[in-house]
Amino acid sequence: MAAADPIRIDPPKTDSKIFAHTRWDIIPVVLGFVHLAFFFSLFLLYPHLPLWVMLILGFIYAVSISWNVNGISHNFIHNPYFRSPLLNRLFSVVESLACSFSQTYYDVVHIQHHKGNSDKKDENGDTVDWISIYRHGHDGEAENPWSYTFLSFFRDIPLGKEMAKRGSAERRWGNAEIALFAGVLLCEFLYNWHHYSFLFTVQYMIFFFLPFMYFGHSLSYLNGFYRHYGGNPEKPIAWGVSSYDKLYNWVWFYNGYHAEHHFRPKVHWTQMVELHQQIADLQKQEGVRVIKPPHALGFLDPDLPKRSGIGAGTEAAV
Repeated sequence: MAAADPIRIDPPKTDSKIFAHTRWDIIPVVLGFVHLAFFFSLFLLYPHLPLWVMLILGFIYAVSISWNVNGISHNFIHNPYFRSPLLNRLFSVVESLACSFSQTYYDVVHIQHHKGNSDKKDENGDTVDWISIYRHGHDGEAENPWSYTFLSFFRDIPLGKEMAKRGSAERRWGNAEIALFAGVLLCEFLYNWHHYSFLFTVQYMIFFFLPFMYFGHSLSYLNGFYRHYGGNPEKPIAWGVSSYDKLYNWVWFYNGYHAEHHFRPKVHWTQMVELHQQIADLQKQEGVRVIKPPHALGFLDPDLPKRSGIGAGTEAAV
């Protein structure tokens, strides 16, 4: 298509009294509850299963954190699933517990991400996007992917000013989500201490759950790194990097269409293929980068650009 052609994706409409956009959103909603059940199942199963089985389940939970954060939770930010504000608040709690974070605070961080779109440092050495892959890089390059992956979880994010814009009620809700998650962990800790032993409690919480929780969020950052590595921070249509692997997009709720998502963030996850078809020629013209594997395996891409000179895009969209 020509650059001057209009890009129009009409938002989905439904007569559902529950869902705001489409009944297809029942799929991420149900899977969000399944993920929450899996979160609690780790605690319930740990005393009864051999360690090697629990290690497998712990790894699956870690992967599922990245899956939820980048799929269910992410799409919920841009297009809340329910008509009812109360149901959206309650599902925010479900997501907060399942993913071991605050959905409300994630909303703030992610909207800031879209304001900067993984921008490079300005003249003051700062980035608009708090999680930009260039924020802790040097000489205008992206950060090393492994330091970004495993250190981002511990880095301070300046939420205060942006959180204040949303009002005290939103801050209280974010704090309540964190407090609820911490309260659940405390209850699990005390229960295990009472029914088993203090040593058993430490073994589960410190040497099993928390490491896999951290690993899950690290995998989410790994996914995020390759959604922008090789993108062009100067071109809106090329801000993101896409992967069109079908299985990945079916499972991850079309998170692979990331260049498309950054170009039109409000397009519903069920419409990403349609958006891509509309702008495919323009993407090719502007050099949007496309990788073959899913983003979390982006380091395996055969056309991975070197860390010097990142930003121009090396593989045209197809």
